[in-house]
Amino acid sequence: MISQHKHMLLAMILLGMCLIPIGDSAGKLLTEMDVSPVFVAWSRLLVGFLFILPFSGLVRTEIKHLFDWRMLLRAALFTSAIFCMISALKTEPIANVFGIFFIGPIVAYFLAAAVLKEQITLLRSLLLFIGFGGVVLVVKPGIGITTGMLFALVAGVCYGCMLVANRWLAGFFRPRLILLSTLLAGSIALTPAGIESIPQTIDSRIIWLVLVSSIASALGNLIIIEANRRLDANIVAPFVYSQLVAAAILGVFLFNEWPDAYSLIGLAIIFTSGILSFVLSNRKTKITLK
Repeated sequence: MISQHKHMLLAMILLGMCLIPIGDSAGKLLTEMDVSPVFVAWSRLLVGFLFILPFSGLVRTEIKHLFDWRMLLRAALFTSAIFCMISALKTEPIANVFGIFFIGPIVAYFLAAAVLKEQITLLRSLLLFIGFGGVVLVVKPGIGITTGMLFALVAGVCYGCMLVANRWLAGFFRPRLILLSTLLAGSIALTPAGIESIPQTIDSRIIWLVLVSSIASALGNLIIIEANRRLDANIVAPFVYSQLVAAAILGVFLFNEWPDAYSLIGLAIIFTSGILSFVLSNRKTKITLK
C-alpha cells in the first residue's frame, strides 16, 4: 500500500516531467521563428536563474558553493543537454527527439548502481527495458540517423548522467541551491555566444515563448531535484518516460504531429512501466541481478 506521502511524490514527479517538454516545445517554436538554439538555451538559463533567485533562500554563506566543482559538473551536463535538445528540436519532430532522448533513464539506472551503489532489481530492470521498447514503438527508428537525432542522443546521455548527479549532490547541497548554481553557471558560460545570437527583432511572441521555456524548465527541474532527494535515482528514472506522453500531446496541439496506432500503444507501455516501477520500489523486491 503506497502512503499518501508516496502519492504526493508521484504527483510531483509527473508534474515536473510534464513541465520539461512544455519548456522544450516553447523552445522549438522559437527555433521555428529562426531564433538561434544558442540564444534559446542562454535565455532559458538566464531567465530561469532570475526567476528562481527570489525563492531560492540563498544566504551569504552559500554563495561560495554556487561554483563548487561538483555543482559545475552538473551545470555542464544540464547546459549540454539543453543545447543539444533544442538543436535537435529545430529539425526533428518532438516525439522522435524525446524518443532518442530516453536513452537517459537506462544510463541513469545503471550508472547509479555503479557510482552510487544503488540496488538493481530484476523486475525493475525488466520494466525499464519494456518502457524503452515502448519508445521504439513510438519512434520506429529507420536505418538512417540525422544530425538532429545525434543531438538528441547526446542530450539523453547527458540527462541520464544528470539524474545521477542530482541524487549525488542531494547529500551535500539543498535542491534550490543546486538548481540556482546550474542556471547561473550555465548562463555565464553561454553569455558571449548568447549575446551574439540575440534576434535582431524581438516581439511580444518571442518574449512570451522565452518566459514559458525558461520558467517551465526551471520549475520542472526543481521538482525533479526535490524528488531525487527523497527517492533513489533508479526509481525516478523510469518516470522520465512520462515526458514522451506530454511531448506527444503537445506535438498534436502545437505542431499537428498525430501519433499512429503503434505510437499510442508505445505511449501506454511507457506510462504503465513507470507506474509499475514506482509501485515495485515500495515492495522492497529482493530479486537482484548478480
